[in-house]
Amino acid sequence: MSNNQNKNGSFNLDNKTLKTVLSIIVLLIVAFFGGDSLLNAFTAHSQEISNIDGLDNLTVQTGSASISKIDVNEDVLKVYYFDVGQADSILIVNNGESMLIDAGNNDDGDLVVKNIKKIGIDKLTYVVGTHPHEDHIGGLDNVINEIDVGTIFMPKTTTNTKTYEDVLDAISNKKKKIKVPKIGDKFTVGNAECEVMSIQDNSQDLNACSIVIRMEYNGISYLFTGDAEKGNEPARSWPQTDVLKAGHHGSRTSSSQKFLEQINPKLIIISCGKNNDYGHPHQETMNRYEKLNAKIYRTDESGDILITQTPKQ
Repeated sequence: MSNNQNKNGSFNLDNKTLKTVLSIIVLLIVAFFGGDSLLNAFTAHSQEISNIDGLDNLTVQTGSASISKIDVNEDVLKVYYFDVGQADSILIVNNGESMLIDAGNNDDGDLVVKNIKKIGIDKLTYVVGTHPHEDHIGGLDNVINEIDVGTIFMPKTTTNTKTYEDVLDAISNKKKKIKVPKIGDKFTVGNAECEVMSIQDNSQDLNACSIVIRMEYNGISYLFTGDAEKGNEPARSWPQTDVLKAGHHGSRTSSSQKFLEQINPKLIIISCGKNNDYGHPHQETMNRYEKLNAKIYRTDESGDILITQTPKQ
């Protein structure tokens, strides 16, 4: 008699074996019915929805199920950190207006467009190309070609890459112009108030040219840093900020201890790719983040990340 067979001739499966059998059954069902819908139904349950201590009316949801149709005219702030691998792409939606910050690599353009349309956006009020590196502006030409856009923010610094030229061609085809913002410029996305905190014109260091935007909505603040590095950080005194998009994918060249102590975030989002060649996020940077006791989410671990903030009652 085998170890799993009892005296009655039936079998008792241990937990590991049972999980394996159930996994095989699920895969066979999905394969038989062909179904992305079935697969999504199973994976939707693996998402995480959680609250963050000290940030009332804010929840974080992860997983592909977070990219779904919404009421874009509702006065609820939605901040999407799209999973575009070793790249950045962020969408902000509030009260009928929207802002896209970066659009991933060249190969991510179709995905970013698909996500925007799936959410229900047919016009982007603002499009921001933080700086002319492919992992930030690679998909912008797709977005500009396929979606109605309003103001386009980019730094003055240019490059001669095909990626950059493709973006310029898309802008020209739409008869649009680039607006180069200045530090201190303010604008609104719905009821969210935004301010440009940093931008440079430096052809020797494109990361340093990153447009850094601070946003505040109903008492909670957000910082979108592009690939800004330590050299950008001493340029000003930084106000306390609740949610930080980690600079340069969590590289050791960003997020100095002094900068982090000034902004003292409660929530940190890192956009990076699984097993990326750069080793992002670097361990020494993670050590600095962890000293803050902030909650940390990473796109390489969680996939798409959605922050939802409702107005205070």
